[in-house]
Amino acid sequence: MKSKVTSVILACGMAVPPKIVTNHDLEKLVETSDKWIVERTGIKERHLLENGEVISSYAIKASKEAIERAGIKPEEIDLIICATLTPDYLMPSLAILIQRELGANKAGAFDLSATCSGFLYALSLADQYVKSNPERKVLVVGAEALSRKTNWQDRTTCVLFGDGAGAVVVTGDENGERGIVDFILGADGSNFHLLTLKGGGSAFPPFDERLPKEEYYIRMQGREVFKIATRAMEKVALDLLQRNNLKPEDIDIIIPHQANLRIIEYLRERLNLPMEKVFVNIDRYGNTSAASIPIAIYEAEREGKLQRDNLLLMVAFGGGFTFAGVLMRW
Repeated sequence: MKSKVTSVILACGMAVPPKIVTNHDLEKLVETSDKWIVERTGIKERHLLENGEVISSYAIKASKEAIERAGIKPEEIDLIICATLTPDYLMPSLAILIQRELGANKAGAFDLSATCSGFLYALSLADQYVKSNPERKVLVVGAEALSRKTNWQDRTTCVLFGDGAGAVVVTGDENGERGIVDFILGADGSNFHLLTLKGGGSAFPPFDERLPKEEYYIRMQGREVFKIATRAMEKVALDLLQRNNLKPEDIDIIIPHQANLRIIEYLRERLNLPMEKVFVNIDRYGNTSAASIPIAIYEAEREGKLQRDNLLLMVAFGGGFTFAGVLMRW
């Protein structure tokens, strides 16, 4: 007999640096304007790390809040999965730093790199992990410090990114009435060159003189990425709905990766949904990559836009390229 166990999110947490950089602040750095940025991205401000700060501080803060709101203790966590492109160090992992600070002494811990789709990739792994043992609890974290990988002289990319962290606690539900219904993970490396961060890896180690300085920062061909992102997110959303015999109007709320308001609006139009069914907070945070969706989940719930038993669709697209979607009953 097929198991009815599903994986549910017990609680969530988030944390962002207090420093806010507005579009008007960026006007002083590069040739741009508030009007230009808002029209093309929907972003008005973003939170950035101060000099000397590290993203682990905010990942830990978000994790502590999620655990506290879940009503459990850190030692009850069995596994920590941290989705990140920008850990404090290459070794140890960001997940290990979180595990140490929390005192989650019995938890396994590792980082996962799937760029902006990373949180949904991590959530799908947590889903499979708890289905075999419903009593297990997984801390899933998305944390990014993209400001540390941003070229602040490049007007096409420096306006996009922000820093922050979000976390959720996942466990099993043997009733199977709520939780993750289905997920899709995908990738397409054929156009990887359109969005890259080449410097700092084993191909081009730090300070490698063969590589231009600009390649140690995020580089993107925006128009081409936009086209691929819109098609990929639409396909993931429609495929998830179709294979679960659902129509777009059955969805109560969509939480897309907050990369660009025009991408979000394109998805909304293709699904023919009213704007009140689509959660957007990109105006206040920018693109926080793997932290984008967990931060949005946190805010949507706190604002009452995500409520118990809502059918939630999450979709993401990121460099590589990766794409993912998760359908769940909240």
